[in-house]
Amino acid sequence: MPKTHRSGPGAGTVTAARAGDRRALDELLTQVLPLVYNIVGRALNGHADVDDVVQETLLRMVRGLPGLRDPAAFRSWLVAITIRQVRDRERLRAAAHGRSADLADAEALPDPGPDFAGLTILRLGLTEQRREVAAATRWLDQDDQQLLSLWWLEETGELDRAELAAALGLSDRHAAVRVQRMKKQMETSRVVVRALEATPRCEGLGETALAWDGVPSPLWRKRFARHVRGCEVCDGLDRGLLPMDRLLGGLPLLALPPTLDPARVIAAVTGRAPAPGDPGTSSSAHTGGPGRGRASHARRAGRGASRAGRVLPRSVLAGTAAAAVTVLALVAAHLTGGPSEPAARVTTPGRAVAAPASVSPAPLPDASPSRSAKASASASPSATHKKPAATPTATRRAAAPAAPAVQGPRKGVGVWSFDGVNQALASSGAGWYYTWSTQHPGITTPAGADFVPMIWGSASVTDSALAQARANGPYLLGFNEPDMAAQSNMTVDQALALWPKLTATGKIVGSPAVAFGADRAGGWLDRFMTGAAAKGLRVDFITLHWYGGDFRTPQAVDQLTSYVKAVYARYRKPIWLTEYALIDFSNGTSFPSPSQQAAFVTASTKALDALPYLQRYAWFGLGADPSAPSSGLYTNGTTPTEAGTAFRAAR
Repeated sequence: MPKTHRSGPGAGTVTAARAGDRRALDELLTQVLPLVYNIVGRALNGHADVDDVVQETLLRMVRGLPGLRDPAAFRSWLVAITIRQVRDRERLRAAAHGRSADLADAEALPDPGPDFAGLTILRLGLTEQRREVAAATRWLDQDDQQLLSLWWLEETGELDRAELAAALGLSDRHAAVRVQRMKKQMETSRVVVRALEATPRCEGLGETALAWDGVPSPLWRKRFARHVRGCEVCDGLDRGLLPMDRLLGGLPLLALPPTLDPARVIAAVTGRAPAPGDPGTSSSAHTGGPGRGRASHARRAGRGASRAGRVLPRSVLAGTAAAAVTVLALVAAHLTGGPSEPAARVTTPGRAVAAPASVSPAPLPDASPSRSAKASASASPSATHKKPAATPTATRRAAAPAAPAVQGPRKGVGVWSFDGVNQALASSGAGWYYTWSTQHPGITTPAGADFVPMIWGSASVTDSALAQARANGPYLLGFNEPDMAAQSNMTVDQALALWPKLTATGKIVGSPAVAFGADRAGGWLDRFMTGAAAKGLRVDFITLHWYGGDFRTPQAVDQLTSYVKAVYARYRKPIWLTEYALIDFSNGTSFPSPSQQAAFVTASTKALDALPYLQRYAWFGLGADPSAPSSGLYTNGTTPTEAGTAFRAAR
């Protein structure tokens, strides 16, 4: 069955951009950026030079676009430029091999992180044989890495064979021979991966590996493969291997890293900022819009504490010094504001206060300005008790679109409106937040943070809410506690029937967040995931809630991480923990002492950061009632609780 492209600009966009249409050029860059990143990232296997090569490729694309004769040939032309830039970078690296690195260049490198194969495994939550394929890519030589980067995209439907051959400068027949040779090396590498991961490992293989430094390479692939071929213990490891082309079909492109924020890249390669009214721009000047991306970059680069904040490469900035100033005015690329949703706000006579920590705000499903709705926080994995409900009053407010969400800091927080909320959110150091809604009325996104929208329940699946979700970054959270009568209260069949509308937004979509039992066979989430698989529905990551009633720190942390590990073992997908805290619902609602809650914050964030498949977590929640026990972090804009102080100190 012929594959079809799942992304990429049409000939009309290319023609308009070639003719000098600024909006079309911005759109063109935004659409091709993920494709170029995936080619370069896999060809260089996540080397620190990936961002530089991507941006240099796009710069050359912009410069060469006026000379492109046939807009229909744009994709193959761009892919050829990309591979040429990869090869140029490899030649430069080879020429510089053995020289002493310039100190300034060395300091500009990001912190060590996963290679591209590791990122693919973690971010896409691959099943076992797909994971083995991704791991096997580490064992190829450089030429085969470049070919693999194109063939992988061919198998996932992003390129066709003609584009692959054109990028390599080969005939279709010669390209086919090269692909077959590379696939044989990949099959050998898959068997090597299996042999090294076997439990128990073959003793003879272990002896062979004594001199190995642990870094995959073509040389060690040959040595391990030689052992496997002649070993009775390792014989048969190739049995049951599915063809790679069957395994890769339908996989999405890997999401862009924060260093390749589209708005910032566009400014760097075009030497200008978007004008008001262009796609992805807004006249709003609040820090949740135009200033977020630049402030995030400046703050992170200044502290040197995050790979996500690495400065733009000097090779790009050298020719675009003026752009460094205009970047400060950028907003998220190609996002437009939609109709606002009502904001939940808990009030008491005479003043507005933070929602009690035992209450999980539930957004209203319609635009009624005074409709009330009950909400409660989720139960712990070992308890099914409902929590006290509150009655928030909704008020409609307009909000500018948030900056694009990215794969960035893990630490986040659930937020509702209270006096000083914006100051508290900025002070908390949270890298992301959500409001149980597709909007964040009255809440300003701090510098360096991202807003993530949520479709709360069945009544939230409206055209306006889905449009708002599309306008707020690449991620979308699914239904909130559908297994709880006081929350979104949905059957599995209802959720499955509505799910295609969520995935149709084009976002990276998280599963419904059940209150408990996500690790149980036959539980609500298990039945939903089984039904989604049967219907061919996409679920990109698993969303969890967890509340602990054991206030002893070591035991609570162990129970939390054990739950997360069990859920990952069942579904093998990345996980977001979007509500968690210490609250005991076994006999009413009780909280630990402030010092116990703070100790748990410190220990749990450290433990969660050690789980590679746990992509993000969010504390419940930001607001705290100063007159009652809670799990909240701030009683007002400037006064953190003990838990808030611990959260702020967590990385």
